[in-house]
Amino acid sequence: MPARVPKPRILIGKPGLDGHDRGAKYVAHVLRDAGYEVVYTGIRRSPEQIVDAAVQEDVAAIGLSLLSGAHNVLFKRIIDLLKERGAGDVLVFGGGTIPPDDLPGLEKLGVAAVFTPGTSAKTIIETIDRLLAGRAKP
Repeated sequence: MPARVPKPRILIGKPGLDGHDRGAKYVAHVLRDAGYEVVYTGIRRSPEQIVDAAVQEDVAAIGLSLLSGAHNVLFKRIIDLLKERGAGDVLVFGGGTIPPDDLPGLEKLGVAAVFTPGTSAKTIIETIDRLLAGRAKP
């Protein structure tokens, strides 16, 4: 029987002042149930804290949850910090109350996927599986 290859590690972060973490915890649980190792940083983290944790934990992806409306600024800052720290290959995805008009700009920044309220667990898992296929870190 072949050895099971572990799924990549994913960090879930809540940047900024938003303290509502129900969605972030939901996604963390969904991904854990799908076999991912998930690191949850908690609420009200700075972009620097999130990137430091991602680098320290050697994650393959970061999921960011925002309800505050600051997604354009905070997602960009995190992506810029990842590049500065030599971790530009870390996949970034997001979720929360993000207006559809902002999605093209986030995609242009390098955000790989955005999950808005009501996205099914199946869709989240299938999307993350597809995005991370072949990108697993040892």
